[in-house]
Amino acid sequence: MRTLVYAHRGSSKAYAENTRAAYQQALADGADGIECDIHLSADGFVVCHHDPTVERTSNSSGKVGDKTLAELRAMDFSSWKNSEIPAAYGSIHEQLVTLGELVGLLRAAGRSVGLAVEIKHPSPFGRALEDAMLVELEALGWDAKTSMVGEVYISFMSFDPDSVRYLMERISPQHLCQLVTEVDEDWIGELIKVGDKDRAAVAAVLAQAMTDGVELLNSGAPQLAGPGIAYVRKYPEVTGQWLERGATFRVWTVDEPSDASYLVGLGVTQITSNVPALIKKHLGLA
Repeated sequence: MRTLVYAHRGSSKAYAENTRAAYQQALADGADGIECDIHLSADGFVVCHHDPTVERTSNSSGKVGDKTLAELRAMDFSSWKNSEIPAAYGSIHEQLVTLGELVGLLRAAGRSVGLAVEIKHPSPFGRALEDAMLVELEALGWDAKTSMVGEVYISFMSFDPDSVRYLMERISPQHLCQLVTEVDEDWIGELIKVGDKDRAAVAAVLAQAMTDGVELLNSGAPQLAGPGIAYVRKYPEVTGQWLERGATFRVWTVDEPSDASYLVGLGVTQITSNVPALIKKHLGLA
């Protein structure tokens, strides 16, 4: 089976992650799919952004969920990484996109392309995040059975096992991916001690993925497994069992050609990378 290379938050080595420029560059790089992260804005828009806050990736501060879409659009999400954006990739204030806008960019590519939507938890809106996502996709003509919008195939991912379970009641498990990683429990405790409750809450979700998420994958319920490359290397017996059972692997974040070769040798058929063009060239897929 041909290996698919997904662009992690777009071609995020070249342009700021989860921006219009990074997504469009990923398409220009020939990525087979794009991975994005989603949150809800204060006024109910599904926006593509990784962190629950905007400090790391913008010229502003505060929580994504406390900002309206208009307020988020007014921020600069690009200059911290690369302020030299081609005009064709939009202006500074067009870089933050909604999920619907991203689907539109992919449809405009005029070819088959995948979209892996990572649902970020904990969310101040709870499962309203998943509900808003599905409503927006349905308005675009998304078919729940095939998970297609035109030539765009959409799959859904989360570290939060409860999110995956919630979606399994609405979507076929073949379109769902349980993400797994390692988290130091002591680190969570230290974050809580110093008052960083937002990061501690995210860390707690990741820790849950290490237990409940692994159990969910062991059950064979979600048919997509999303371990990181470090996890695959550290737990070959666990991941080997998932592969033998027939799970489709989508491994993140693979930027080293040697890691890509290792994964393909194991039978992994989907790789997520910040440098999709490099990985595709190395694997002879360009």
